[in-house]
Amino acid sequence: QVQLVESGGGLGQPGGSLRLSCANSGTIFRFNTMGWYRQAPGKQRELVADISSDGTTHYADSVKTRFTISRDNAKSTVLLQMNNLKPEDTAVYYCKAERGDAIWRLDYWGQGTQVTVSS
Repeated sequence: QVQLVESGGGLGQPGGSLRLSCANSGTIFRFNTMGWYRQAPGKQRELVADISSDGTTHYADSVKTRFTISRDNAKSTVLLQMNNLKPEDTAVYYCKAERGDAIWRLDYWGQGTQVTVSS
């Protein structure tokens, strides 16, 4: 069973940095794409960044020059380095991992970690 656990959220200052980490504390599987999503109050959940098993990354335009996603395939972990934080980055951040192939697919989500950017 997969159990994704996020850590590293909290209070950050505008212009500051935070690093989020997501680890699988359950059965170790090889994941395809892993990523980070966020949901601000009153808004839909949106993709922040994702990374495929070969290292290909995608970023939301709003974070492209500020956030960096990376992963450790052996440990099934994914990190999100967030620099130059802005108040609009305030949201609950969720880790997501995908397994499957052309025929089937399973998505796993973490419980979420709160990120608040405020002075």
